Amino acid sequence: MTRNWLPIKTTPWTLGLPLLTILLLLQTTSIPQRLDFWLYDTLITENPVEPADDVVIVAIDELSVDRLGRWPWPRTTHARLIEKLDKAGAKTIVFDILFPEPSPDDQELARAMRNHGNVILPLHLSPPSRNYLISEQLPVPALASAASALGHAHVELDKDGLARGLYLLNGLGDQLWPSLALAASGEPLPNGEPPDVPLYTNVRQHYRAIPMAGGSGTLSSYSYTEILDLPAAPEAFSGKTVFVGATAPGFGDILPTPFSGLNQPMSGVEFHANSYSALVKDELISRVSTPIAIGLAVVVIVFLSFALPRMRPARTILLCLVTLGLLVLAHALLLLGARLWLPISHAMVIPLLALPVSSAFRLAMTNRFLNRQLDELARGPTMTLEEPSLRHPPQLLSQFQALLQPEGWLLAEDNEVITASGLTAADIPPLTEPGEWVHLGSQSWVSLLRNNITYKIGLKLPNDLGREATRRYLRRLPLSTIQSPARKSGPRENISARIERVRVATERMSQMQKFIRRSFERMPDGIIVTDELGVIRFANGHIEEWFQEPMPSLSGLPLVKLLEGHDPRDNPPWHETVSETLTLAQSRTVDLRIRNKDFLIHFAPFALPDSDQNGIIANISDISELREQQRQHREAIDFISHDVRSPLVSQLALIEQLKRNRGHIEPEQLDQLGRLAKRSYHLAEEFVQLARAEQLTETRFYECEFLAIVENARDSVSEQAVEKGIQLVLQGTEDLWLRGNAELLERAVINLLTNAVQYSSSGSTVNIQVFQAGHQAYLTVSDEGEGIAPDEIPYLFDRYRRQKSSELSGNHGTGLGLSFVNVVVEKHRGEITVNSRLGEGTAFTLKLPVAHPLG
Repeated sequence: MTRNWLPIKTTPWTLGLPLLTILLLLQTTSIPQRLDFWLYDTLITENPVEPADDVVIVAIDELSVDRLGRWPWPRTTHARLIEKLDKAGAKTIVFDILFPEPSPDDQELARAMRNHGNVILPLHLSPPSRNYLISEQLPVPALASAASALGHAHVELDKDGLARGLYLLNGLGDQLWPSLALAASGEPLPNGEPPDVPLYTNVRQHYRAIPMAGGSGTLSSYSYTEILDLPAAPEAFSGKTVFVGATAPGFGDILPTPFSGLNQPMSGVEFHANSYSALVKDELISRVSTPIAIGLAVVVIVFLSFALPRMRPARTILLCLVTLGLLVLAHALLLLGARLWLPISHAMVIPLLALPVSSAFRLAMTNRFLNRQLDELARGPTMTLEEPSLRHPPQLLSQFQALLQPEGWLLAEDNEVITASGLTAADIPPLTEPGEWVHLGSQSWVSLLRNNITYKIGLKLPNDLGREATRRYLRRLPLSTIQSPARKSGPRENISARIERVRVATERMSQMQKFIRRSFERMPDGIIVTDELGVIRFANGHIEEWFQEPMPSLSGLPLVKLLEGHDPRDNPPWHETVSETLTLAQSRTVDLRIRNKDFLIHFAPFALPDSDQNGIIANISDISELREQQRQHREAIDFISHDVRSPLVSQLALIEQLKRNRGHIEPEQLDQLGRLAKRSYHLAEEFVQLARAEQLTETRFYECEFLAIVENARDSVSEQAVEKGIQLVLQGTEDLWLRGNAELLERAVINLLTNAVQYSSSGSTVNIQVFQAGHQAYLTVSDEGEGIAPDEIPYLFDRYRRQKSSELSGNHGTGLGLSFVNVVVEKHRGEITVNSRLGEGTAFTLKLPVAHPLG
């Protein structure tokens, strides 16, 4: 037993090394980082945090600029704002406004700051101008000393230009400043050793991502000018941290965020207010270091490298999807629950790439396997038939001779006769179109072009009924040379060449399958194929038709149940026959009867090559017609041995009697001898006529007029009717043209009229009606005789069947007359019906299709 399937395997090393290489290459691109940003933004924007209750914004908006005038405003204005907020009970005031240059109003602003006692001012780290090192831009000393704390206002922009977080500590050298949010919260600075770096080095520590409450305008905000103009509002500012900064477009810093993108950026003061809100609620997000993220990706590589080669292809897809889903779920839980931002892009890419890489290895091995199988298929047999157009003319002529048995033939090459019989070169007609047959009388000619040589073939067909059918067959034959298209070069691409080979192999397999299936369907017998347990796996259309079981129900049905359900038997039982066929591997032939039809079923065991599988092929033949012929044959023998022999024996006995007494021959004896001879003649005539009717085919049909046929039949029976004093009345004046055999139709009508006269009493009338109804011609023959018993009507047209009443009345018939009529009517695609009542008479009605129903 050979195996046609080879296991497709990959090893952890063959899968892990390519994945690790891909991971290292990804490190040189920005794809993983962009994927991490997208995941973070999606989760943050879909799950915004609730803002802290004690944060509020005083916005330097467009309205404030319009009312208070051009920026910068006098610092006395800011002092007034502090006083108003102090009266309203503000806990902390945070300015997101730089004061790096001195002003005459600094003392007044400083005094207001000291009076409040908790005012935070920003500082900025930047070079004073181009070509200078970075430096700290602090508030003027008077304001810096009055502030309760200083905080840096720097916001970190990621590589895609969005602001997602900031560093809690930022400064030069060992002087690190807290962020505005950290300074405002009063929280202690994060632990850490001061860096040992030069004093001009920009140092940033403790990056935190900010989970914002929403886009611009989410936090509570009041206009700067409204605070100055209206009385103090303790209900709005009491015990709260107030951030003061610019929100007017084109004025102050603006930051694109995950909520806004570049279309609706957020002002710096709002960003710092969100930072403060997240800080006091302990919702700042820490980012996990990159080495840990890389380590997670390596773990995923190791896991998939060991798992995927052991799994089926369908399950590898599921495993990769589950791994991807678990990574995303872990990322979401850490980000939203533990406030840890774990970059999982490297780990996410691995299952996405592991599937195609693993599939590529499987496909490579599969391709090698398929190539071997395709080579075997290419060497296998095909079911294509050679076209007649490719055969050499002498070969064609010999095949025509074997198939058609012509009375004569001729083969010429460029007007030189090669072989001939019954035809000469003078008989060759003009032949202009190669491959087109020309029919002249009994001759058929065709010219063929082969390798620029013109051949001519002539056939002299026998003058019989099949000549026209033979000509139609010859016209259908494709004999013209088919110009094959220019051979195209095979595809250069490897996959295309393989696809082409698969297509060709599939075509050949499909042709083979179609040939086998059509062969089974075209077979005159029913075919059933079972497996080794006698369960039906295939059946052709004859089985479905004869057993009247739908094809879906046949498949999977035990053969024994099918046979027992339609022809139950006990000796031998069906299960015994089927099981012995399988166990003993011996053929069986059994009679079968289904729905009053006779069949012969032949069980033959079979075994598949190169396999342990076996089963049964059951061939079922319909022998109903054969059995009917056997029955008719027996009836014919009985008829000849009794009905034909009986008058002959009587004639011989009478002749012997006359020989013994030659001088005394009575006229009655001669009359009896004549009657016996006449009866023998009628018996033989009816037997011959029935045989002729059964052999009738439509090739012997021609157009004939039905009314004339009936008139001729009436004239033939008129003498017999006059002898009994019976009147024949014909009603019908319309010509009705039929396509049929007038001789046999006339004989059938004569039989009907003879029966009507024979079974009618003297002085009665036999009515004959001929008319058309729809597309049918009708003939009704009705008599006034004794009628037919109802129980005899179903068997009236059976051959050799005689009516009991007729035998008792002395009308001895053969039982072939009405059988002959029925056969003739069926051959003409017609119908015959009987309507009879005892004591009242009988009416026979014939219905035959007219030749031109639309005429």
